[in-house]
Amino acid sequence: MYGLKLKYAKSSLLIVASLIAIILAFSYLPHALLAIVGGLVFILGVSYALGHNAWKQTKDIGSRPQRAAGARPQRAAGARPQRGERKSGGRKPRAEARASRKVEILHPEETVTLSAEREAAEIEDVFSSLDNQLVGLVPVKKKVEEIASLLLVDRVRHRFGLDAPRPNLHMCFTGDPGTGKTTVALQMADLLFRLGYLEKGHLVHAMRDDLVGEFIGHTAPKTKRTLERAMGGVLFIDEAYYLYRAGDSKDYGQECIDILLQVMENDRDKLVVILAGYKDRMDVFFESNPGMSSRIAHHLDFAPYKLDELVAIGRAMLDRSAYYLSADAEMAFRDYLTLRMGQPRFANARSVRNELERTRLRHAFRLAAEPELSRSKDDLMRLEAADILASPLFALAEPVSAIEESARRPPR
Repeated sequence: MYGLKLKYAKSSLLIVASLIAIILAFSYLPHALLAIVGGLVFILGVSYALGHNAWKQTKDIGSRPQRAAGARPQRAAGARPQRGERKSGGRKPRAEARASRKVEILHPEETVTLSAEREAAEIEDVFSSLDNQLVGLVPVKKKVEEIASLLLVDRVRHRFGLDAPRPNLHMCFTGDPGTGKTTVALQMADLLFRLGYLEKGHLVHAMRDDLVGEFIGHTAPKTKRTLERAMGGVLFIDEAYYLYRAGDSKDYGQECIDILLQVMENDRDKLVVILAGYKDRMDVFFESNPGMSSRIAHHLDFAPYKLDELVAIGRAMLDRSAYYLSADAEMAFRDYLTLRMGQPRFANARSVRNELERTRLRHAFRLAAEPELSRSKDDLMRLEAADILASPLFALAEPVSAIEESARRPPR
């Protein structure tokens, strides 16, 4: 503080002295001589300021501690890293780590185990997730295991220098709604990413409206934008048979199919396309578009769920939400599913989810109808038979049953 005040005092004295000198010079010296003297004073002042600044910088550099060549500047403990600087010890993203990993060719006499490769690829989580999320679907899960085995063996072969062309991974999922097609597609995208066959491993869900335009020149941009979003991952086209309308001469779906065929062939190392829909309609679609059929390597058929599987699916859904069915409620739920499975637009797991949502609604309304009663934790978790039997489906089924019963009676 003392040095700061002394600095300002010196500056003030210099300014005052300069003003006095200028006033005296203006009073006693001719104007021409005054201009010469003023110019000299200005030049001397500027020279002094520049020289003093250069001397100060030289002094600062000389007093600064030298750092070894190539050494990084030290950062204070706890300081945040600057932009573009990676935290030391931080884990690299999976894709970056895979890209930077150098594959060392193994000696022909060396051996490896596929279990170790599965662990290194971290694909066990995918199969565990499939088992936890999906009830049944044994043929589908087996097919996923076969595809994973092929890619895993290719991965090991590559370590020995045995390279083969990249396998065709485009797929077709056929089956009724609510049989787990989208869930398997998500897990497949994750599996292919972990094994190094996809750069990003995300899934883009698309339907006809996302790909086909309504007028000339509209389809190609829409299709290409969707393909760009899906690059590096999986493009899942649901109800893919709607892309082609044979009876509509003004339909632009064929233009979309032509673009898809080109990308599926030329960019199959960057994108996996999965077509999904009802089996009979997909068969007609492939008959009308043999080029598309030839580019699909794997066909997975998702069979409708059986009654016991649907009940297990419902039980798992409720468990994830901290609900459960009483013994009577489970019997009522079986009766409901038996009736619902025989109706049109039954959507398997989706229909189970929808009915359980309605059951929870009735359960909440039943509890709220008597707000003065004390409720335990179990009361808030347990769904009763009355919550299911209140479904309108049972009321609609009774007249039908009466008609069927009268039809079975022999005529008098």
